[in-house]
Amino acid sequence: MKIIACGSVPTIIAPDKYFTGRVLQTPIIEKEAPARLRATLVSFEPGARTFWHTHPLGQTLYVTSGAGRAQTWGGPIQEIKAGDVISFDPGEKHWHGAGAQTAMTHVAMQEALDGVHADWLEQVTDEQFGD
Repeated sequence: MKIIACGSVPTIIAPDKYFTGRVLQTPIIEKEAPARLRATLVSFEPGARTFWHTHPLGQTLYVTSGAGRAQTWGGPIQEIKAGDVISFDPGEKHWHGAGAQTAMTHVAMQEALDGVHADWLEQVTDEQFGD
């Protein structure tokens, strides 16, 4: 058994090469090979969001507070809120983040394939984000 004490892992400001707006990330777990799991608590201020991206083995989000948005390439923007679980298939191009006027926090969970958890693509434009 291993216990990671609350407060022992620092929260970081997410890099602007993958996110628009202010986003905070607090790592929950990153297992070493042969395990592949990574989970992170991600907090988005209003208007903040990820860039378009994919995950080689898919991704699951669990919204813990607030309300936000998620979209897959070519699909409509979906409203997401606390308690929702969102699942993206392997290789599915998507983004997720806060609402225009609301903050949102979720737990992001994904597995690595050959050490890769995500493939980051282009920025979500203000026009794509809306409002």
